[in-house]
Amino acid sequence: MSRKEKFKTAMYLFMSFLRIGAFTFGGGYAMIPLIQTEVVEKKKWITDKDILDIIAISESTPGPISINAATFIGYKICGFWGAFCATFGLVLPSVVIISLLSMILGLIESNKIVQYAFNGIRAGVLALIIKALISMYKQCPKNLFSYIVLALAFLVVAIFDINVIYVVIGCGIIGLVHSLIVTRRNKNDIS
Repeated sequence: MSRKEKFKTAMYLFMSFLRIGAFTFGGGYAMIPLIQTEVVEKKKWITDKDILDIIAISESTPGPISINAATFIGYKICGFWGAFCATFGLVLPSVVIISLLSMILGLIESNKIVQYAFNGIRAGVLALIIKALISMYKQCPKNLFSYIVLALAFLVVAIFDINVIYVVIGCGIIGLVHSLIVTRRNKNDIS
C-alpha cells in the first residue's frame, strides 16, 4: 500500500470509528454490533472470523473492549497509523461528550425528563448487548466442549462472584489445553 493509500485508509478508519463512537451509548459491548457492521459488512476490511478473533483478544487484554477492538482492527488494516486513527476516532466523541456532560449534569440530574431519557437509553443499550451476544453465539463453535466451558464460566461468575479476568484467563488455558489434546489425538489417528 502506498503512503497516499495508507493515509486515505487511516482517515476512513478515523471517520468510521468516530461515527461509531459518537452514536453508540452503553459502552464497549454495545459498540460491537456497530463495529462488526461497519468493518465486515459495509467496508469488507476484515472477515467475520477476523472480528470474532479480535473480539476474543479484546476481551482478554486490559482495557475497554471497544477501544481494544478499534486498535486491533486499525492495526490489522493499516498498521500503526490505522490503530491510532481508529482508536482516536472511537475515543474522541466520548471525551468531548463526557467533558460537556460533567459540566451540566449537576444542574439537570434531578429533572424527571432526563431520568426518563436515561431509562430509555438503558433499554436500548440492553438490546445492543443482546444483539452482540447473538452475533457472537452464531459465530462460535457449537460443540459439547464449548457449551461446558460456557456453562462453567457463567456459573463461576454468577454464583461464586469470581473476577471476570480470572475466568477469561482460565477459559483461555482450558481452550489451549483442549486444542493441544485434540491436535495430538488427530495426529495419532492419522498415523
